[in-house]
Order: sequence, then structure tokens, then C-alpha cells
Amino acid sequence: MHSDISSSSQSSAPALEPTECSRRACLTAILRMAGMRPTRQRLDLADRLIGRDRHVTAEELYVETAAAGHELSLATVYNTLRQFQSSGLVRELAFEGMRSVFDTDTSRHHHFYLTEESRIIDIPAHTLAVTDLPGIPEGYEVNRVEVVVRLRRKEH
Repeated sequence: MHSDISSSSQSSAPALEPTECSRRACLTAILRMAGMRPTRQRLDLADRLIGRDRHVTAEELYVETAAAGHELSLATVYNTLRQFQSSGLVRELAFEGMRSVFDTDTSRHHHFYLTEESRIIDIPAHTLAVTDLPGIPEGYEVNRVEVVVRLRRKEH
């Protein structure tokens, strides 16, 4: 389930879209609840991530933020993403041959990785059952199971 900043009502009245001001207030509250001071840089990056369904690299986020006229260094983007990850606001995915990708969907789910395109597609957790795990070494417990299914195009 994705985080959704806007709240919906149970009434039959149409849902109102949050204004930029109310979204900013929600993002400020989310950052504070995560134990972070809501600086301009964190709010700018949070606005591009929280409540959005995307997989993004630090470099992509840096270019996107710069194109919107916000001044941030690439180091600030990386540091902020690490803080967001530590606070559970994003999840880091690492694929061989790729820079780290940050997933805005922090729910338990799996991924298809399209190797030729370096693209990631979510697999809902309920559609894949992981059974018959091998014996776990004594003194350890399963923390999380993440499945990555690597795909390539069929050769004709």
C-alpha cells in the first residue's frame, strides 16, 4: 500500500485535491514524525518522493530538482536519501551494474528487473509466495525476504 498524503472522506462529496500549501504542511509533519528537521532541501526532495509511486536514483532526483530551479548539491541529495532511508520513508534497492535506486513504496513487495533497460517494476507481495526456505542457522531469524526476478526479452 502506498503512502497517500491526501485524506479521503467517507461521504459522497467529491474528494478535494490538497493544495501545495497543505501538501507542504503534511510533508513537514511527516519529516518531523520521522525525527528530521524540515529544511527547504528535505521538503523539496520529500515533495518529489513521498506519496509518489516511483523508483529513482540520486542522480535522477538531482537533475529533476535542478530543472525545477532548486539549488541542491548531488551530495545533499545523497545524504537526504540516506536519511529518508534510515527513517523508513524510502527503501534502497541495489542491482548489479546499477546505481542505488530508491523506492518510494516501502511496503513489503518484490520486483521485476528488466536487465536490458535497467528498469524496475513492482510485484505486489500477495502475488508471490516464498515457501520452503532452507534451514536458518542457529541464532538467526528471517528479517525480510525480497525477491528480484530478472527479465530479458525473448530472442526471436
